[in-house]
Amino acid sequence: MPTKDLVLAIDNGTQSLKALVFDLDGRLLAKEMVFFTPYFSDQPGWTEQDPHIFWQALCRGCQQLWQRQDVDKERIAGVALTTQRSTVVNVDRGGKPLRPAVLWPDQRKTYGLPPVGGIWGAIFSVAGLRKTVAYLQEEAEANWIRTYQPEIWKNTHKYLFLSGYLTHRLVGEFVDSVGCQVGYIPFDYKRQRWSAKWDWKWQVLPIDPGLLPDLKPPGEILGEITRTAAGETGIPAGLPVIAAAADKACEVVGSGSLESHVGCLSYGTTATINVTHRKYVEPISLLPSYPSAIPGYYAVEVQVYRGYWMVNWFKKQFGHPEMQAAVEQDLEPEALFDDLVDDIEPGSMGLILQPYWTPGLKSPGPEAKGAVIGFGDIHTRAHLYRSILEGLAYALREGRERIESRTHVPITSLRISGGGSQSRHAMQITADIFGMPTAKPEVYETSGLGAAIDAAVGLGLHETFVSAVKAMTHVGEVFEPDLKTHRLYDALYRDVYKKMYRRLQPLYKRIRKITGYPK
Repeated sequence: MPTKDLVLAIDNGTQSLKALVFDLDGRLLAKEMVFFTPYFSDQPGWTEQDPHIFWQALCRGCQQLWQRQDVDKERIAGVALTTQRSTVVNVDRGGKPLRPAVLWPDQRKTYGLPPVGGIWGAIFSVAGLRKTVAYLQEEAEANWIRTYQPEIWKNTHKYLFLSGYLTHRLVGEFVDSVGCQVGYIPFDYKRQRWSAKWDWKWQVLPIDPGLLPDLKPPGEILGEITRTAAGETGIPAGLPVIAAAADKACEVVGSGSLESHVGCLSYGTTATINVTHRKYVEPISLLPSYPSAIPGYYAVEVQVYRGYWMVNWFKKQFGHPEMQAAVEQDLEPEALFDDLVDDIEPGSMGLILQPYWTPGLKSPGPEAKGAVIGFGDIHTRAHLYRSILEGLAYALREGRERIESRTHVPITSLRISGGGSQSRHAMQITADIFGMPTAKPEVYETSGLGAAIDAAVGLGLHETFVSAVKAMTHVGEVFEPDLKTHRLYDALYRDVYKKMYRRLQPLYKRIRKITGYPK
């Protein structure tokens, strides 16, 4: 009988699903990737997707593993799932979706909701938080569905994140991981459980407790693969499904970032800086620390909402020559875009980008817009591309400072995951702007690896999370900062970048008032 020493990790992102097989040393033995259209938009700002698309991608990815890869299914000990965050699905009693999933980039709002009253309303008034709470009400997907699609809400048996929906398809139970609870839900992030009955979140959100799934911490068994799921996916029936966490939380663990002095930067569609912390710390008031992929720990996070999306935007708008050449030469486009900026000096000849291209709650505020300043007749698209990489790193450095001020723990080294880790320029620019060693993990698929670590511990294949991370994560190439370049970036960051938003904010507010955008 084969030894069960492999883990199947399923990583459902915004544009693709990956089925990954890892061994207990963290080696990626097999990978299948299924692409799909990220979303459709019936109205400006809406981002929705048929939940069946995600399930079909999962089934196809797993089936391709068995057909194309040399994987012995009998060696797989268990399954772990990680998904994009904050994507919600309304389902009936049988788990059938009642409407398209609302994805995390969705920008619809619900206006005119009554403010929180009673004691909580008085507390928010005294604390100056009424606008913040009103913003949360407007942003909550549940409020929009209940207001504008009351029949859908009336017929909803469970209100799930994508992780909960896919888990139900796999194990037949309405259950989800604590580590996946990131979004506008009545969740107590400090205690990592559903909020107490008296909590203000129940007033802000229209969610009856019965609509929510059962929760289990990372590393615990969520259920077993049903015969139905086995027939559709090819995963052996009866295999345990182990609770993991949302993709960003799994990235942190999969990058080997277990200590608070190690910052994990994710250069994904949303760029983030995270640290794993033993105590609950809010990086911004009322904006919580999210559950870590390690039970009882927290991921202290600052986001740059449009993050590496900006690089993809540049590729689509200005990068046609490189994209075409990449296809013809069978190369990754990032390699050619790196070549594009080889001759561009640090600082992009004074071109500085502020990457706040999407409004936020406090930092940036609801009036936020992006900006590029310092243009001259010497600037080319190559300068603009480098300024994007620099601007993202500036914003994440600002996030680092905010995290350090709240945790009182200096960040001394960095790990980078996501698409940006494949760019040598993005890596070196980050090292130079932060002024500290910056490493990329040996395994690119850090979200899947983080989920596999949860599974390995939950299955008893590794004794502890510490020993699992030590055995399964490995540092790849390390980029050391150039001190001369760091001094240049430090001056630009302190004397220009950090002053941009404050100086431009009044103009953003005027633009918003005149044009009505952003709403």
